[in-house]
Amino acid sequence: MNRSSRRFVAIAAFIFSTVALFNLHALAGGKQTFTGEVGDAMCGRKHMEDEPAAECTRACVAHGSKFALIVGDKIYTLDTTDKTALATLDKQAGKQATVTGSLDGDTITVSSVAAK
Repeated sequence: MNRSSRRFVAIAAFIFSTVALFNLHALAGGKQTFTGEVGDAMCGRKHMEDEPAAECTRACVAHGSKFALIVGDKIYTLDTTDKTALATLDKQAGKQATVTGSLDGDTITVSSVAAK
């Protein structure tokens, strides 16, 4: 192997290891971004029959349920005490939002929330 080939292999190995390390960090609880519908942990996708999703979500949260984010087939419980994040989640109940935070199992510890 000539010198430039060895240099190329070394650079490629560094890039691949850096990418792998970044992905492991994300899997191990680093901040991630999720976009989905804001609901509540108690009802998930199935709200009370006569009540719109937004009203049901707000009622359930008022009675102690946590906000949740419905992303495809997954329902993530949202963990936050930040008043700004909670206000945005309340406003987006039944609508799309983008949540950034750390994932642990099915719970996202929220860093920020933005309307979609």
